[in-house]
Amino acid sequence: MTEYWVSQGNKWCDFCKIFIANNPFSIRTHELGKRHKDNVTKRLSTMQKESDAKDKEQQQAARALQQIEAKAKKSYQKDLENSQRNVDGDTSAAPGDGWVFDSTSGYYYDKSTGLYYDSNSGFYYSDGLGKWVTQEEAYKSMQTSKTDVGQSSASQTKPPAAEMAVTAIKGGPAPGRVVTKPLNRMRPIKGTPAPSAVAANKRKREDKKPKVISKEEEAALKAQEAARKRVEDREKPLMGLYRTY
Repeated sequence: MTEYWVSQGNKWCDFCKIFIANNPFSIRTHELGKRHKDNVTKRLSTMQKESDAKDKEQQQAARALQQIEAKAKKSYQKDLENSQRNVDGDTSAAPGDGWVFDSTSGYYYDKSTGLYYDSNSGFYYSDGLGKWVTQEEAYKSMQTSKTDVGQSSASQTKPPAAEMAVTAIKGGPAPGRVVTKPLNRMRPIKGTPAPSAVAANKRKREDKKPKVISKEEEAALKAQEAARKRVEDREKPLMGLYRTY
C-alpha cells in the first residue's frame, strides 16, 4: 500500500492571536508557555473588570429608578392633598386675599391683577410677560402695564390742537380771501367745464386761416353737437356731477 503525506493545518490561538501547529505536542507546548499564560490571565482580568462595571451600572440604574419613583409618589401625594384642599374650599395655599383656585388651569387666579399663582413652585404667571416669574417681577410688570394703559387713555380723550382750531373755524366765515380762480390752469373751478390740455398749452396764432370743412365733417360735427345736447339735458338733474364732456 502506498503511503502519502497529509497536511494537518494550523490552529489559531485566540489569546495570543497567532497560528500554531495543529498537533498535540505543539498545542501542549504553547499552552504551557509563559506568553500564553500571561495572555490568558490578562483576558480573565479584563472580563472580570467588564463584569464588575456592568454590575455597578445596573445597580446605579436601579437606585436612580427607585429615587425617581419615590419622588413621583411624593409629588403625587402632594397633588392629591392640594386638590382635596381646593375642593374643600381651603385657600391657605393662596398668597393672599382675592385669590380663587381655577380648576381648569390648576392654579390660583387673581381677577384684579390677572396673575396666576403656582403653590408648588411659588412663581407667578403674567400675560404681559408670557412666562413664570417671581412675585416682584410679576407685580412690577402689572404696574408698568397699568401706567401704559393710563397714558394711552389720556392721549385718546384729549383732542389735538389742530382739531380744536378746525372746530372753532367751522362755525364762522372762512378766514382770508376766497380765491375764485384756480391757481392751476389745468384744474377747473367746480361748476365750470375743464379746459383740455391741448387748449391750455396751445399758442394763439395771429394770422389764423379759416379751415375748410367738408360736408361729411360738417354733418359729423352737427351730429356730435346734437348728441352733446341730449346728454346735457339728461344729466341736468344730477347737478353736473357726472359730466362727460
